[in-house]
Formats: sequence, structure tokens, C-alpha cells
Amino acid sequence: MADNADKVKKAAKAVGDSSVNVINNARDGLIKALDQDGNGQIDSADIIIMALKVPGVKVNRANFLRKELYKHCTPETIEKAIETTPAQAYIDPDIIDKIADEVIKFERNAVSGISTALGIPGGVAMVATIPADIAQYYGYMLRAAQKMLYLYGFPEIEIGPEGVMLDSETLNSLTICLGIMYGVASANNAIKAMAKALATGVEKHLLKKALTKGTIYPIVKQVAKWFSVKMTKEIFAGFFKKIIPVVGGVVGGGITFFSFKPCCQRLQNALKDTVLSNPDHISTDEEKIIYKNIVNDVTVEEPDLDNKE
Repeated sequence: MADNADKVKKAAKAVGDSSVNVINNARDGLIKALDQDGNGQIDSADIIIMALKVPGVKVNRANFLRKELYKHCTPETIEKAIETTPAQAYIDPDIIDKIADEVIKFERNAVSGISTALGIPGGVAMVATIPADIAQYYGYMLRAAQKMLYLYGFPEIEIGPEGVMLDSETLNSLTICLGIMYGVASANNAIKAMAKALATGVEKHLLKKALTKGTIYPIVKQVAKWFSVKMTKEIFAGFFKKIIPVVGGVVGGGITFFSFKPCCQRLQNALKDTVLSNPDHISTDEEKIIYKNIVNDVTVEEPDLDNKE
């Protein structure tokens, strides 16, 4: 009798050890699938790279503005908005806000099916679906972000063909947007300072310096670090909900149908109150400091490495 009990215990332990190995292997595979840039951690860059691989995420600024404005404006006004900004074309801010609200509603409805799928438990095999679910969720979020950027006066985000590695400027710009969506205060000030720089004549390509190694870069790194911690917690909350058959739940508290709208509205509120969209915008002290440093970043000449003495 005792021998039988020992055999049962050993068999149970073997099954338990095997299950742990399966779970650990699935978890390691998930990390590898999500770590798009190969730096060993899940951060905003990975999420953005994955999301922008989803078909239909890239938004052409001119086409989008023509499509959304044709019901409200003359062809001449629309072309002026494309050439400059909707605000400079004297389009009623209420019209812009209404279109932005519809954008958020449309993208939120599109993401509702993803939110449901994220919550379906189903064992180890279902873990493989998490990267695709996350990519689609953030794909809709970044599509909404692009549309709102264009409505509120920002130039086109440079997103190359699928399979082409994004440049640092694009990654960092979108990281700032994600930071705003999730309530990171420094990202809010950064986007407003970037808008002021663009409005006062700093060319878009010159902002690259501030975004990639100047004033805004430390803010980008702060947002990326914060996002890394957040995403890791949420993804593994989702991992265990997928692998353990419990009813309900989604991948973390932040990746849900219900959180999508507030995230987008935070970005909308930030964008509708910048120099590019609101002539009555009043800069905060933090924004003024960042703007001043951006100007210094883009006006300081790079050392001429080809003419060293």
C-alpha cells in the first residue's frame, strides 16, 4: 500500500515538473516573440514595431485629411490644411474635435474584438496568440494616434514599407504619443514643446536631433522604461490567464476595450492644446524649458569630423 502511495507521489511530481517546464518554455517563447529589437526586454519600441507590421496601420496624412474634411470644407480649404495645418486653414476647431471623437469611436469599436480574444483562456497553445493580439491592439491605438496628430497640425509620421526597420526619430515620436496616452506627464510637455518648435519654424528633420540625442531623448527613455515595466506586468498577467483556465480577464488592466478610449482622449486633449492647434495656447514653464532646449539642440552645429587638425 505504501509502495503504491510512493509511486503515485512520484508520478504526480513528474507531471508537475513537466507542467512547469512546459509553462517556462511557453513564457520564454513569448518573451522572444515580443522582443522585436533583440535587447532582452519588452518595451515601447517592441510594441511599436509589432503594431506597425499590422496591415492598415500606416495612415497617409493627405488622404486621411481629404477623406475626413470633404463633408465640412471647400476643396481649397482642404488643400490648404494639407499644405499647412487645419488650424492655419481656419477650419472650425469644433469640426476637428468632432472628427477626432469619431476616430476614437471607430478605432475603439475595431479593437473590441481583440479585447474579447485577449481574455479567452485556453492553455499553453493559446499563449502563442498573445503577440498577435497585442500587435493588433496597439496597431489600432497607433492608427488613432496618427489620425489625431494630423487633425491637430502635426506633419506626417515617416513609416516605411513593411519589413523596413523604423528609424529612431519615428520610434521616439510614437513613444512620446504612447506616454501621453498612458498619462506620463513629461511626455505631455514634450509633445507641446515639439509643436511649438514646428510652429516657430524648426523644420521637422531638424527635430530629429532633439528626439534622438538631444533634449527630448531622456524623456523618451523615461517613457520607454516606464512602459517596459507596465507591459511586462500586463503581458504576464495575460500569460497566466491564458494558460490557467479561469473565466474572464484580459491581458492586464491596461489593455482592454474600456481603457482604449481614455488613452486616446488623453492624447486628443494634449494635441488640441498646442500652438499648432490652438492660437490661445499658454505654455507651461516645463514646456518653455523643453522648447528652449530644443532650439539649442537644433542650432548647435555638429563637429566637423572630416577636418580635424
